[in-house]
Amino acid sequence: MSRAEPLAAARAPRVLWSLGLLRSELLVTFRRWRTLALLGVLAAVPVLVGIAVRIETGDGSSLGGPGGGGGGGPAFISQISNNGLFLVFTALAATLPFFLPMAVGVIAGDAIAGEANAGTLRYLLVAPAGRTRLLLTKFTTVLAFCLAATLVVAVSALAVGALLFPLGDLTTISGTRITYAEGLWRALLIALVVAASLVGVAALGLFVSTLTGSGIAAMATTVGLLITVQILDQIPQLDAVHPYFFSHYWLSFADLMREPVYWDDLLKNLGLQGLYAAVFGSAAWARFTAKDITS
Repeated sequence: MSRAEPLAAARAPRVLWSLGLLRSELLVTFRRWRTLALLGVLAAVPVLVGIAVRIETGDGSSLGGPGGGGGGGPAFISQISNNGLFLVFTALAATLPFFLPMAVGVIAGDAIAGEANAGTLRYLLVAPAGRTRLLLTKFTTVLAFCLAATLVVAVSALAVGALLFPLGDLTTISGTRITYAEGLWRALLIALVVAASLVGVAALGLFVSTLTGSGIAAMATTVGLLITVQILDQIPQLDAVHPYFFSHYWLSFADLMREPVYWDDLLKNLGLQGLYAAVFGSAAWARFTAKDITS
């Protein structure tokens, strides 16, 4: 028997344990009433936006009045009555500044602190999980929630848009026409970009979660930091540091609706999210692996 065979045999149970731990964590997280309530609220936003637009345009008038300027609403809102697919883009633009990151902040903030508060963290570490593996599992679960939450908004908006408004070829921001199938493909890409835009909040929330044993405190701190960063991002005097805030390029996903696509801000956004994930993920690992677990 070669030396590699015992190593492979020993590695297989660890891989199976890691997958089992991830599966268990995903089931626990997505079965919690708090998670289901957050997803329910996110799904309701496109419904409310769609109904509001339908009521306002029910007499044949343009959204926002005779000028049809959209009333200063989220991007794409003035186009919803012409094509229901635009409700997907509008719903994502409406939820990304607050609702989506707040939901992610709640889940991420509770990831470690919630276990400590419930007294289950020590028992998780007694099992052969290891602190690094447990932290990676928690982070992966939060990332899965980022994707699930974004898709819930997009699918809800797509269904409501199809029910309340006509569908068909659509006009990009650049004024070119694309087919409905191409529009659906871009809607999926936009949803994936929005989910990726939440990675920075997820990493920040996970780091905060390692600093306290109170789930409520971790969630409140994460949401508070989210609000603070968004306020600072609107102050003109801080223009020099705006590009370093994780929320600064969030709405760059609209560039996917241009022809050709503008990639500059999109790539800056993805790079910034990766930087936040690396910095705060490393900080969370350093804190968690050196932390005394008493509960």
